Amino acid sequence: MLKGVYKDLKSGTDIRGIASEGVKDEHINLTDEIVEEITLGFVQWLCDVQNKKGDSLKVSVGHDSRISADRISNMVQKTLQSTGVKVVDCGLASTPSMFMTTRDIACDAAIQITASHHPFNRNGLKFFVESGGLQASDIEAILENAQEKKFPPILNNGSVKRMKYMQVYSKHLRDIICKGINAEDYLHPLKGFKIVVDAGNGAGGFYASDVLEPLGADTTGSQFLNPDGMFPNHIPNPENPVAIKSISDATKANNADLGVIFDTDVDRGGAVDSTGKEINRNRLVALAAAIALEGNEGGTIVTDSITSDGLKEYIEDYLGAVHCRFKRGYKNVINESLRLNSEGINSPLAIETSGHAALRENYFLDDGAYLVTKIIIKMANLKKEGKSIEELLKPLKEPKESLEIRIKITEADFKPVGNALIAKVEEFANETKSWKLADDSKEGVRVSFGKRSGDGWFLLRLSVHDPVMPINIESNVEGGVKKILQNLYDVIKTESGFDFSAIEKALQD
Repeated sequence: MLKGVYKDLKSGTDIRGIASEGVKDEHINLTDEIVEEITLGFVQWLCDVQNKKGDSLKVSVGHDSRISADRISNMVQKTLQSTGVKVVDCGLASTPSMFMTTRDIACDAAIQITASHHPFNRNGLKFFVESGGLQASDIEAILENAQEKKFPPILNNGSVKRMKYMQVYSKHLRDIICKGINAEDYLHPLKGFKIVVDAGNGAGGFYASDVLEPLGADTTGSQFLNPDGMFPNHIPNPENPVAIKSISDATKANNADLGVIFDTDVDRGGAVDSTGKEINRNRLVALAAAIALEGNEGGTIVTDSITSDGLKEYIEDYLGAVHCRFKRGYKNVINESLRLNSEGINSPLAIETSGHAALRENYFLDDGAYLVTKIIIKMANLKKEGKSIEELLKPLKEPKESLEIRIKITEADFKPVGNALIAKVEEFANETKSWKLADDSKEGVRVSFGKRSGDGWFLLRLSVHDPVMPINIESNVEGGVKKILQNLYDVIKTESGFDFSAIEKALQD
């Protein structure tokens, strides 16, 4: 069982911690010593699962733009070499590109140093093998190795080779665009298009200079392409309202055909259309589904649990496919899509509303640059037909209002308390005519309401790791969200073990 710092560093399928000072009351727990132990624990895990010794392994190492990246990368590489590993130093790189080193240059594994969109003082390690990203159980095993000091022999005969792998990866994306558009000027299929890129000072600046511009695109107005681990302009997160407004403004100001935005390590991407309207969350899922279903008509699209009723209607009625709502967590939706395919069910896409999108054709790798690449191909091919992305998404019914709030659980043993609340709400829904319990809910309890009761839905679920219960609400009418929230609050407000202040505040606002 993980304890202390090792338990604190586990974050689902990643390892994340505090790597730099600078935030009050947050002190470094991802120290050089801890990084060394985790790296040794990973090598031991890799030796065990691949039945190899350290000096027969090749491992690539990359990092995003965080201020602690060089320190951690140097320690990781030094430690890998001490166990005999042949290290490929990829420097500044996107997370998905590091996975691709296991396919392109036969690395046994890859390590990306990143903390995604988290604040500047955070960092972490993400691991890949040829079959994909590691599972939560693998991360636990690595941290247990570190905790128990279960390490491989120190051989001190490793090596390091520096490689500009992002150049290889960029060419890979360019080739996909050339083939996908198949323009008369084959090598310059984006000539005549203006595309604005916002990298948020993360690792995604390459997409403008090394992917779009060589293909003829005009990237005038692109912004925050230079890596800066303090993220001085906005949070590098395609879900962040400030970030989305920034790319939207830049797209409109430059009369661009499309604006694209990435998170810090480019495993997520988002976009805005030529009018500046965001293609995010449900709209992004709808567009990705339309793209993934080309050649996979009638297939199953796996999403997380908080997708809208309008999206389900778009996927099933407009696209003629099947919508499978599953659990929150990008790894959960990917694993469910993999499971469906293993059972012979055609599932070409797993996507979370946060922007993690994994296509079967791309190894079920959640890759923001790959997703944006597919969107650009779609935009160009629609233009050949005199159509646009805006027209493609026009049938998608979108809610008038939406809200996400989080209830804190005050009991130390929070899971039984949270599950009991879900059971109470589910029981009430079953007994109440105006409450319609969803028949496809795989997580928490989802209830829909008619026009008199708010014309929308809520989803109440329990966080896997934290003592909180997120509530997502959408309504098709103004004032509907508050009406739905009040309906729910009336049922749960007398329950003990919860801090309902977030609900009370939302009802008062």
